[in-house]
Amino acid sequence: MRDSSIRSGLVLAAAFLAASLLLPSIASAQMREFTGRIDKVNKKQMIVDNRMGDKVKFVYAKGETVVEGKKTEWKKLKQKDWVTVSWKFVDKPRKAYKVVVFDKKEDEGEDVE
Repeated sequence: MRDSSIRSGLVLAAAFLAASLLLPSIASAQMREFTGRIDKVNKKQMIVDNRMGDKVKFVYAKGETVVEGKKTEWKKLKQKDWVTVSWKFVDKPRKAYKVVVFDKKEDEGEDVE
């Protein structure tokens, strides 16, 4: 009887330790960024094209999505706006937590005459 209670206590302690180590990493999921031009946008989602063959869909998260830069509201975003979208890798579907709108930067390089 005593061995089973000790074993139960050890299993419970191991489970608690594992949960305390795993939960903070899940809660603070790593943020990713995706930069490109808006291909399509509506009040619920947008598709961003990075002009290198990748198109990624992001959804608007009411109360969580912040828009900064040249525009400050999701409803003002338009097709062909250049943005950097911050999202969490674990989100399915991808939530746009932060959208930074900017002017397209011209590629740096040699001047062609």
